Amino acid sequence: MFAEVAREHPRCVWLDGGGGRDWSGRRSLLGWLEPSDVSLTYSASRGEVTRHVDGRAEVVGSDVFEVLAREVATGGQWFGYLGYACRADLPATPSADMPDAVWMRPSHLRLVDHDSPREDRTAPREHRNFRGVVQPRKFRSPRLTGDSAPAPAPAPAAYREAFEAVQEALHAGDTYETNLTYRITVEQPHDPAAAYLMLRSVNPAPYAGFLQHDVPGAGAWLLSSSPERFALVDDGWIETRPIKGTTPRSADPATDAEHARRLADDTKFRSENLMIVDLLRNDLSMVCEHGTVTVPDLMRVESYSSVHQLVSTVRGRLREGIGTVDALRTLFPAGSMTGAPKLRTMEIIDRVEAPPELGGPRGAYSGAFGWISADGAADLGVVIRTLTSPDRRRWTLGTGGGITVRSDVEEEYAESRWKAERLLAALDAAGGGGVAG
Repeated sequence: MFAEVAREHPRCVWLDGGGGRDWSGRRSLLGWLEPSDVSLTYSASRGEVTRHVDGRAEVVGSDVFEVLAREVATGGQWFGYLGYACRADLPATPSADMPDAVWMRPSHLRLVDHDSPREDRTAPREHRNFRGVVQPRKFRSPRLTGDSAPAPAPAPAAYREAFEAVQEALHAGDTYETNLTYRITVEQPHDPAAAYLMLRSVNPAPYAGFLQHDVPGAGAWLLSSSPERFALVDDGWIETRPIKGTTPRSADPATDAEHARRLADDTKFRSENLMIVDLLRNDLSMVCEHGTVTVPDLMRVESYSSVHQLVSTVRGRLREGIGTVDALRTLFPAGSMTGAPKLRTMEIIDRVEAPPELGGPRGAYSGAFGWISADGAADLGVVIRTLTSPDRRRWTLGTGGGITVRSDVEEEYAESRWKAERLLAALDAAGGGGVAG
C-alpha cells in the first residue's frame, strides 16, 4: 500500500516501526494529504514560513516554531521535520536547495499494529506508539560478508583541515566536544518509495520513516533510518535519548562482542557520551520542573544491524506553561549533533564545515523528524542515517561523529564512512548511481 500512496499522493508520510526497540512502541503509521489539507515549509535563508493548501502558497510568518505552535493548537496531528538551521538565533547555514522544514497535517491516517491496519480520519491518541511494526518478509537485506565496515581509506584533505581546526578549538578551551560532519551526494534519479523500501530492509531502525512533499518550489523527500530519539513528550514528561559512541558490527561473533565491549569500556566513548548527557540535562532544566531531571539510563550499549551504539536517557517533567513546541525549540538542535557548549560549538561547526569539499550545509541532517499532536504529545527522532532530496535526482546524506582531544583523524573518518555505507548501499540496490561529492 505504501508505494501506491506515494505514487498517488504528492504529500504523504510513513512513520515506520520497522526497527523498533521495546522503548519505541509497536505501531506504524501511514498518512496522506488531500489538496485541501495544509502543509508548511520553511526557508531559513529567506526567513519565510509558507502555508500550502489547494495549490496555493502563502507566507504566514518568519519563525517556523511560532507558526507550527499556532497551527498545532488548532487541532490534529502534524508530521514533518525541522532542519539544522531552523533556529534563527543559532549559527547554522541554511539549506541551498531543500526546505529547512516541512510539516504536514494529513486527513488520512492508517495505523498498523503489527498486521492489523485500519484507516482513521480522526487520528486518535493511540497512534502515538506506532513504532515497532514487524518487517514484511518480502523485504530482504543484501547479503553482507565479513565485517560491515569498509576497508579504511585515508581521510581527504578537506576533512583533515576541518579536524585540525576542531582540535585547535578543543585545545583552546572553546569547546569540549564538536560533532564534525560532512555530506555525500549521489546524482542519479531514484524512485523514492523503492529507495526507502530498500533502506528499511538493509538498515532497520526505531526512527525509520519516509516523507514526501512533492510541491513545486518546495520539494522534499526524506528517507530516515535513524536510531536516535530527539524528544518524546507524553503526559507532561519529556525524554531524550542521545547517542554518542559507535563501533561497527562484525560477522564474526567474537569480534562483534569485542566491538561491543570496547564501546562500553573505552574512556573516549564514555567521555563523549557523558558530555552530551550533561548538555541535555542543562537543556531540559530550562523547561522542566526543578529536581525532576534525571538520567534513568547511562551509557547503555544498543546493537543494530550495522553498528553498536552507546545510548543514554535523560528525562524531566515539563514546567506548567511550557508548551511542547517551546520545549522542542529549547532542545533544538540535538546536543549529540552539536557538541558542548552548544552555542560556541555551533559557531565552530559553521566555520569548519563551510568548505564546499565537505558537501555544503547540513540541511535536514542533524535536525528532528516525527510528529506533534494538539494534545501536547510528540515523538521525534534525530535526522541521522537519512537520505534527502529536493527533486528525486540529487540525493544527499550526512555523516560524521563527535571529536574530542583524544580523537584520531583516520579513525574518525573511517567511522563516518561505515556509518554512511548502508545508505549508499540502499541507493545502489534501488537503481545504482555514482557519488558526485
